[in-house]
Amino acid sequence: MILRPGADDIRLIAFYLGKVLLGLGLVMLVPTVIALFAQEWNSATAFVVGASLCIIVGSASSARFATRRPLTWAHGMVIVALAWLIGAVFAAIPMYLSGRFGDPLAALFEAMSGLTTTGMSVIHDLDHTPLSEDLYRHLLQFAGGQGIVIVVLSLFAAGGARIASLYVSEARDERILPNFIRTARFIFMVAGTFLVLGTTALFLALLGAGFTPARAIYHAINLFFASFDTGGFSVMQSSIIYYHSLSVELIVMLLMMAGTLSFGLHFALWNGNPRDVLRHLETRTLAITSTLFFAAVAFGLLRTGTYDSTEALFRKGFFTLVSAVSSTGHQVNVGDTYLTDWGVLAPAAIVGAMAIGGMASSTAGGIKAIRIGIAFKTLVHDVKRILLPESALVVTTYHAGKRRTLRDETSRAATTVLLLFLVTHLFGAMVGLLYGEFDITQTLFESVSVGSNIGVSIGVVSPEMPHGLMAVYIVMMWLGRLEYVAVFALMGYLLSLARGKAKA
Repeated sequence: MILRPGADDIRLIAFYLGKVLLGLGLVMLVPTVIALFAQEWNSATAFVVGASLCIIVGSASSARFATRRPLTWAHGMVIVALAWLIGAVFAAIPMYLSGRFGDPLAALFEAMSGLTTTGMSVIHDLDHTPLSEDLYRHLLQFAGGQGIVIVVLSLFAAGGARIASLYVSEARDERILPNFIRTARFIFMVAGTFLVLGTTALFLALLGAGFTPARAIYHAINLFFASFDTGGFSVMQSSIIYYHSLSVELIVMLLMMAGTLSFGLHFALWNGNPRDVLRHLETRTLAITSTLFFAAVAFGLLRTGTYDSTEALFRKGFFTLVSAVSSTGHQVNVGDTYLTDWGVLAPAAIVGAMAIGGMASSTAGGIKAIRIGIAFKTLVHDVKRILLPESALVVTTYHAGKRRTLRDETSRAATTVLLLFLVTHLFGAMVGLLYGEFDITQTLFESVSVGSNIGVSIGVVSPEMPHGLMAVYIVMMWLGRLEYVAVFALMGYLLSLARGKAKA
């Protein structure tokens, strides 16, 4: 029997949501300072309003509902699902006040796209966006890429022993260090190290491309956030095409690959254990699938005659594949190119790569390579059970941090989430078709990109897109980032509030 949550449960949820809003308010203070320094008064006003609302509501909620009650898994799931939804609503406030979005729904789309590191954009006149607003969009990707709750864990460490459920509920299933606070801080240490190295490398590459030092550092910082956090937002409408630099593209590719690597594997590399990375099921799955997808992309592009040189195949085909696999969404092609010049096979391979995405417990989106690997292992396991004698004991193992035995519950969980992603992709494609403005190729491509938090666009997402489709895409980004479980837990919690039996 489902028990209706009591007042103590609501208090606990409100307390942690207040902490999340406080963290988001602190994030908004960074572009506020930049706006004041750059004399972008309209932007500064928008950020002051947004940050004030977050801090006031967050502080009031944290103080009014303060509690030391431990969290259950149900609490953790509900808090995380609400944190990403409410966080996007509050993050959209300065965006809407900036006047660069047609209505509140468009601002919410942009905020959700940033926090979920999808990277789709519906902003008007991106090329002339104020510096502070551009930085804010990219900072949202950083906060979302590391995880909103991870940000809170690092800023508000008190009670860390009681919030393990928040960490896991945010689609992070690796506790790298024994303590979750230390795990969260290790994640930020990795991100900080890459921030210094990546920004420096991009700065030098942009100087070589003819940028002034001031423009080079500004673009380098934003490119880092968009690449390592696999977000894909860009400073310019033309994305990576704008730079016309092989050096920039190579550095961005390395950062995208680093972003799609799970933090558990970062920890293995950090401790000088590359063998663990090579043995990991996700590494092998991504290596095999990416090789197959690139072969299909190259063959498709060569057959259509779109590109006929090794450099073009690398800079256009391979870069796009890495952008898709890592779920970044950086583009070196105009969106219509996939529809008009790439034929059928190459775009289909990109769709497949987008659907799979990167690794679990990373900044990447998609179904995740670990689930694809487990699904394949399950298939092999079932075939063995059919072919071997009934008395034979079939045991299948795989390496994921350590040697693990494939269990029925693991197989079911992986297959269930995989099917949920596929159903969502098909639903998004069908909704797009209902508007009669796009064909199935366009809607399926865009639906997979949005639902897997990728961001590579074929042209469906734009400031003029239908509002109903925009709303559906917002929900798809939310579902994809949380990988369904937390959202379903929230729905069950709300149902229990309405229909469950009250607690004694």
